[in-house]
Amino acid sequence: MSRYIAPQLRQKVAERAKYCCEYCRIPEIAAMLKFQVEHIISLQHGGKTVLSNLAYACPICNANKGPNVGTVLPDEETFVRFFNPRKHEWNDHFEVENGLIVSKTAIGQGTINILGFNSIDKVLERQVLIEIGKYP
Repeated sequence: MSRYIAPQLRQKVAERAKYCCEYCRIPEIAAMLKFQVEHIISLQHGGKTVLSNLAYACPICNANKGPNVGTVLPDEETFVRFFNPRKHEWNDHFEVENGLIVSKTAIGQGTINILGFNSIDKVLERQVLIEIGKYP
């Protein structure tokens, strides 16, 4: 299957996400780089280039997620799938405390760990955006 995503489909994905990363929820307007349309389930895992399998993602979340669909938690025994913006409610898995994204579930924990939600730069950026009423 082609990696090409038609402009009309790309626009639908961006509009559905309200031009925010569907993982870390940062608004595109605050980012230095253009956001990307990513496959929630990657092509190599059988995902398709259809609206129901696409998410709007900031370049950092997209790069960190790569083609992965999940991770092993720090106990080294528990495999969890990543947060899926088509199947999960963000607030069921995460909450924001002073710019820090905190997990409520194992899915949240795995997603936070691998996508790098809480690097110091991301936390500081969210704190500023919260102060000016632009996050989430």
